[in-house]
Amino acid sequence: MTLTGGNRNDVTQLEPLLDKVPHVRSGRPGRPRHRPDMLFADRGYDHDKYRRLLRKRGIRHRIARRGTPHGSGLGRFRWVVERTIAWLHGFRRLRIRWERRDDIHEAFLALATCLITLRHVQRLC
Repeated sequence: MTLTGGNRNDVTQLEPLLDKVPHVRSGRPGRPRHRPDMLFADRGYDHDKYRRLLRKRGIRHRIARRGTPHGSGLGRFRWVVERTIAWLHGFRRLRIRWERRDDIHEAFLALATCLITLRHVQRLC
């Protein structure tokens, strides 16, 4: 995970994010995959530069275009991210970053993720 300042634009972190995608075992013989099949993005990523970057890496993309009406279908996937961020903001220490050290902030983030997962597992049982 890469931590950046709160006032950084998300688009600047697209390439480092793609570089950090871990190897994924597909259950099939052969090498594990190390790139996603497809990337869904909102209108903030609507630029030919990022489309070319994804095409060069062999990643299909679904990026909403600016100036077009809603209805691209991205909302079905985006709500998962928005919901997860809302759950993380339920923890006061993560709502505003007070820690100066990255490792402490990442530890609180990991702890919050474990607690969220535990709550959902308890609901299923």
